[in-house]
Amino acid sequence: GNYLSRPCAAPPVARGVGFVGRAAVHIPNRSMHAHFSIALVLSFSAVTAGWGTGMPRQGSRLARHGVSVRMDGTYAPAAANEIPTSNAVNDPRPKKVLVLGGDGFCGWPTSLHLSEQGHDVIIVDNLSRRNIDTELGVSSLTPIATPQVRVEAWKEVSGKDVRFINMDLAKDYDLFLQLLKQEQPDSIVHFAEQRAAPYSMKSSRHKRYTIDNNVGATHNVLAAIVESGLDIHLVHLGTMGVYGYGNSGGEIPEGYIDVILPGGREKRILHPAYPGSIYHTTKCLDALLFQFYVQNDGVRVTDLHQGIVWGTNTEQTSRDERLVNRFDYDGDYGTVLNRFLMQGALGIPLTVYGTGGQTRALIHVSDTCRCIELAVNNPPKSGSPVEILNQVAETACVRDLAQLVSDKTGTPLQFVTNPRKEAAENPLDVANQKFKLLGLDPILLDSAEGLLEEVESITKKYKDRCDVKAVVSKSYWNRDRAAAAAEKTDEVKLSVKA
Repeated sequence: GNYLSRPCAAPPVARGVGFVGRAAVHIPNRSMHAHFSIALVLSFSAVTAGWGTGMPRQGSRLARHGVSVRMDGTYAPAAANEIPTSNAVNDPRPKKVLVLGGDGFCGWPTSLHLSEQGHDVIIVDNLSRRNIDTELGVSSLTPIATPQVRVEAWKEVSGKDVRFINMDLAKDYDLFLQLLKQEQPDSIVHFAEQRAAPYSMKSSRHKRYTIDNNVGATHNVLAAIVESGLDIHLVHLGTMGVYGYGNSGGEIPEGYIDVILPGGREKRILHPAYPGSIYHTTKCLDALLFQFYVQNDGVRVTDLHQGIVWGTNTEQTSRDERLVNRFDYDGDYGTVLNRFLMQGALGIPLTVYGTGGQTRALIHVSDTCRCIELAVNNPPKSGSPVEILNQVAETACVRDLAQLVSDKTGTPLQFVTNPRKEAAENPLDVANQKFKLLGLDPILLDSAEGLLEEVESITKKYKDRCDVKAVVSKSYWNRDRAAAAAEKTDEVKLSVKA
């Protein structure tokens, strides 16, 4: 069914004014028209020609991926009764799964969830996220155990084995290839990328590291799959940020759009890329690598464009203190809703960037695990294009999220200079029909009171581990953003409520 869509609340006249307005993801049921930069669409199609075959005419599957773009720039959604095309086949048998980046915020709970469902899980991680904690001088709010202690604790509480291998995918190609040949996994889940947009923008060194690490790791994985000669299904965790925000002019489809080229030629291409940071750019580059290796070598790839993840623990990570998931609250790695919940619970003013009119897609960490399971259990058929799904539950405006937390905790909002170069206000309407057709019933904020309180409870329990100086982002997108922040050096006043 369809969910109610509401616009983002109007920008407050005075700080702290607003109401909770949420635009939930839904199947379109109304006419929408906007304009693409058709030149960008066509230039992108020249690079990412998708599956460069002619498209069938209207009446078959022309618009089933959500939109059609014509040479006059008009854009319209597919009809509400059209079902998105999927090339997946149901394969629920237990599998051997490598979880790359399985020690991280999303990777760890996903590893346990897949193990719980009967899959044989091997975590591969170089612990780079823990090393970045040391670099930044800030740790997870929750005290996380070592990987060795974690997997031993999981064995104690579940009776299931999860193995851990320390390996740098961007550098240890030969070791990874050997691992594939030895273990012969059915599936690979790829989380092993530097995941924070602010961290990727801190300096030229951080930009270069993010490009080298993320693109290098992804390409090594793809090359090793081909060289191994094994038929391995790759599930990659991407980001909604590849689409940009407010650029589509309507509902964002699941990966592909259909365009009409001069002479009436029909073509399906990837949605144009509008990365908003170096991190997001790496995900766009990943997408191009997937297109090449799928077309050239027949690798089976599922690319999941995920929204911002909130929450901390899942059913599995809650079973033992040694299994607790990491909780990032700092300005570089803390995701927006988690950061607000932490600030609200500790009485720290909720730092809203700019007007707070940025609308973003959200998903709870438990649903991340469920979506990965669905992707592993529904791989693309051999010879299929890259299977792309939007891994989101709903969309929400940032200032409305802040007001939601403020109403719950009594903590005021504090609007600060936005360190990012982005639109002050943007709409966001996202298709997520594919996961719904696979059976996902996502957690929505309207029904997640207990989960919100769980995050607040965790922040209160570990408040002594909080470094309030780390809450505000000090990573600026460019010199202009840094200069704007420098003009208001006294705008953020931080303190923890006793």
